[in-house]
Formats: sequence, C-alpha cells, structure tokens
Amino acid sequence: MKLVFRVVATITSCLVALAMAATGVSVIGNSYSFEEREVQIPTEKGYLAGILTTPKNMEARGLVVMIHGDGPVDATQGGLYDPWFDGAAASGYATLSWSKPGINGSSGDWLSQSMTDRAEEVETAIAWARAQPDVTVTRLVLWGASQAGWVLPTVVADRVDIDGVIAVGTAVNWLRQGHFNLESELTLNGASPEEHALATAASRRVNNLLAAGASYEAYAGTTVDPMTRERWEFVSKNFTVDATGELTRAASRGIPWLLLAGEHDRNVDMAETIRTYHDIFGDALTVTKVDAAHSTARPVMEDSDLIGFSTAILWPRALLANGVIDTYREFLNELF
Repeated sequence: MKLVFRVVATITSCLVALAMAATGVSVIGNSYSFEEREVQIPTEKGYLAGILTTPKNMEARGLVVMIHGDGPVDATQGGLYDPWFDGAAASGYATLSWSKPGINGSSGDWLSQSMTDRAEEVETAIAWARAQPDVTVTRLVLWGASQAGWVLPTVVADRVDIDGVIAVGTAVNWLRQGHFNLESELTLNGASPEEHALATAASRRVNNLLAAGASYEAYAGTTVDPMTRERWEFVSKNFTVDATGELTRAASRGIPWLLLAGEHDRNVDMAETIRTYHDIFGDALTVTKVDAAHSTARPVMEDSDLIGFSTAILWPRALLANGVIDTYREFLNELF
C-alpha cells in the first residue's frame, strides 16, 4: 500500500513532460507557502535523509511528523507530499519527513523492518527534532498513511507528548487488508468465477506458507510470479499485525484523531477501519470521507497514468480530492 499513487511514466507522459520543459510551460500549481531544507537524522545504523519544511511568512508553532505507507518512499514522495507540506505551513506548522532506510541516501533497508522497528524510527526522529534549537515543537502531530496504521498507535501509546493524529487510509489487520485488496482488484478487472477461484486459492496458499514459517524457496517454488526474497522476508515479519490492541492503548491518551477515508479505496476496507476506530476512540475521533482513492487522490489520478503524471507536473494541488487539505488544516488549527 502507498499514500499516493504510483505514477507510471509511460512514453506518452514522458513526452508531455519533455515538451513542457522544452517550451517553458508555466507550472502554475507549484507555488507553495513553505520553505524546505535537507536534514540528517542520526540513527544506530547511520542516518535518515530527511527534509524539514517551515512556513514562509511566520514562525512555526508546531511540528507534523510524517509516517509513510508501504513501499520505497522518499521524504517528499517525489514531490507529491507538497500539498500536505503547504497545508501544514499555512496553519503554522513545520513538517518533518524522511526517506525510508535504503532510499535516497538513508542508511539501512526498509524491507528489513518490522512495524515495531518503524515505530522506533519515528521515536528517533522525534527525539532529534526536540533536540534542535530551531525546531518548534509546541504542538506535536503525527500524520500517517496506509501501512502507518500499524505504526501510529504504538508511537502514541508509548508517549505523552503527541497532541493529535491524522490517519490517512489506514488499515487494521494485515491479512484482511490483503484479502480486501485482492477482491477489489478482481472485481475491477472483471475476473470470471474461475479466475476468482484461482486467485483466492493462490492467496490462501501463500497465507498458509506464511503461517507455517516457510522458507522463500518453498514459497517461490510453488508460486507463479513470486515476490522478491526481500519482500517475502518483510511480509513474513509483519503479516500477523493487527492494530486493534495498540489502538486501544493509544485511546487511553485521550487525544484527537482525524481519519481521512477515501470512498473509492481499493486497497483498504475503510468501512472496517471506520467501525474499529469509532468503537475504540469514540468522541475523540473525527471521520471525514472524501471522493478519493486510497491515496486521497482523485480517482482519475490513479486510474490514468497520463492524467496523473501531467497533473503532478502542472497542478499538483489538483491531485488530491476536494476538501482533503482543507480538512487537514482545520484539524491542525483546532489543536491550538
């Protein structure tokens, strides 16, 4: 899972980009109200290559710490996080984000991490931020997408200085999320009953191998188009995760949570997430449903590589569904 869609640079979209660069097309949607600088966050394995964005025309009065979803994500998601950085800056917040281990100069390998490792990484980043004389942490907010749903509650439960949480398309149970995604993709692709039966049987076989602690060789030898060894080891470490227990621990902190749920999410069963979060957080939870895909992008952005790529260049603010950044800003503003 990923916070934002994978932009596939097809030949056509590459030509669009080259043509715009060659002719000097004005990128009118790329003017933002934040400044950005690179930072290095020391870790036991080296450092994390990060960025710190700050408001242009005011002193920051708080800090948002970003926690990525699945995949080899860099600190800015290739620039697609800019609307989030801009929204935070407009509300007076700095934002700290970093490239995952092994990405864009960060030390380590993100595929070697458990969800506990990821939570400890966030703790390290927060400690670094609090030690910086020029970083204001009057308010500390966590923003997390998708896979971060298994990281956010652990960080919140283990600390007393988190003032609010924004959860974007977060899942509850790893295996149920995978099943939901499979069913969604089969439906989208118009799978026949026979194709559906084959796909679900293959998924059950993989889950059984995971539960049995099978080696990569045992898995790859019985699977068509297997995942890489590194990915198999990553999944093996994490496939049993379920956020319910950690969410319950986190609820004891009594801080506000905002859940942004895409109505067209094919990756995560947002109905389950909403139901679970409501049961656990009660009145501390605000749920906002948006006309969006998993990434909170407009559905067309995920369905069309050309439209998504061109929009990312010309008007990146238009990538996200209506109301997403406004809701984000309102939540941040209400924390003061």
